[in-house]
Amino acid sequence: MNERQNRTTGRDSAVTVIGLGPMGQAMTRTLLTAGHPVTVWNRTTSRADGVVADGATLAATPSEAVEASDLVILSLTDYQAMYDIVGSATASLAGRTLVNLSSDTPDRSREAATWAAGHDATFLTGGVMVPAPMVGTEAAYVYYSGRDQVLESHLAALTLLGTPKYLGEDPGLAQMMYQAQLAVFLTTLSGLMHATAMLGNAGMKAKEALPELLSSADSIGDILRAGEENPGTALDAGEHPGDLSTVTMMGATSDHIVDTSMSLGLDLALPRAVQAHYRRAIENGHGSDNWTRIIDSIRGPR
Repeated sequence: MNERQNRTTGRDSAVTVIGLGPMGQAMTRTLLTAGHPVTVWNRTTSRADGVVADGATLAATPSEAVEASDLVILSLTDYQAMYDIVGSATASLAGRTLVNLSSDTPDRSREAATWAAGHDATFLTGGVMVPAPMVGTEAAYVYYSGRDQVLESHLAALTLLGTPKYLGEDPGLAQMMYQAQLAVFLTTLSGLMHATAMLGNAGMKAKEALPELLSSADSIGDILRAGEENPGTALDAGEHPGDLSTVTMMGATSDHIVDTSMSLGLDLALPRAVQAHYRRAIENGHGSDNWTRIIDSIRGPR
């Protein structure tokens, strides 16, 4: 890192990281590399050994960890863990900024922002959209929501973790985006494993099947972008033109996937869930519409 970068990243500003799983450790090392003094705390103390060897300071208590820095980053299992840990340090929260990068629900993020304000602390919700090894790289990005002034005041340090993408003042927005992204990610992972199991039962090794399946997964974005110049515009307008892939056609495909999976003795939870989306759209008279019509039943009553 050159001298200009050192000056613009606020290298002398202290940061506290609470929670030292793979993500917390990666964030700690990224901040240390940039020159930030980093104080850490973790319920299992031994998890701090590596980052302490790299230069972090281990706090004896959550209160000591909070008091060490104006910026406190939380990387925990869920928001309840924040209360369990930082709840013992509420007397030290006044004037601090809590940036919670843990996964939970949007409502719990909003409740946490109110809780922090009740202890005179400011709060940012965040969602890190890359795995731990990619933290601090050019590919890393993090969604944030909460007061934009709070993000701006700690922008130098937080940018080190990944490019910040600010969504608005509602503390639940970043968590909503995070969960939406994970819905795509986890469903895709399950789809890949289901497809690998299908091919495996047909005699194909995973090392042969997965490259083909990953290539297909990689192409989905390009396929959707090719069908609409600005993806989502037709959905916002409530339009589902059935000139390409109709509900009926995609529904028939989903039936074939269920039948094939059944013949192979596979678990049917995932293919039947997909099948149900198309069957409901057909039952509601939308068989000739574009496959995007399945969003109606997914949205539920409105």
